[in-house]
Amino acid sequence: MAEVTFAKADPVAGLIDVPLPHEVSLLPQTWEARLAIVLLVVAVGAALWRYAHLRRVNRYRRQALAELSRIEHARNSASPELLSKLTVLVRRTALAAFPREQVAPLIGPAWLSFLDRSYGGEEFSHGVGCLLVSGPYQRMPPDGAELQSLVRLVRRWIRGHHA
Repeated sequence: MAEVTFAKADPVAGLIDVPLPHEVSLLPQTWEARLAIVLLVVAVGAALWRYAHLRRVNRYRRQALAELSRIEHARNSASPELLSKLTVLVRRTALAAFPREQVAPLIGPAWLSFLDRSYGGEEFSHGVGCLLVSGPYQRMPPDGAELQSLVRLVRRWIRGHHA
């Protein structure tokens, strides 16, 4: 008898290649989406520019606050020395923020009045801020509570004055 052999059929031979889909573009297809992306990029750019501008404009404030912290933590200095350092710091900060012609000639009550006007209070003319003008020349140095109050006032002025 003759042996019957069956040829094994290749099961993959009859398959048809499935075409792959087209690559998806990363560029949006609608003009509205493109416009939204452009507006988003412009807004982010404007925000970054504004942040950099404000950071550059207020650099003198950060430096003044750092100097105030150094003065405040140097507790071994005498109170007249502390008062003179605070006076110089406030004057330098005002010269950095305001026109030199407006700030440099001011002394005494006019200087204190200018400080009051620039930040919207009266603590310099009628409060502890008077120590900036008269403190180094007093016979009795101010006590620690007055100095702390003056340091807080100077910190508020540095943070809040407006040109």
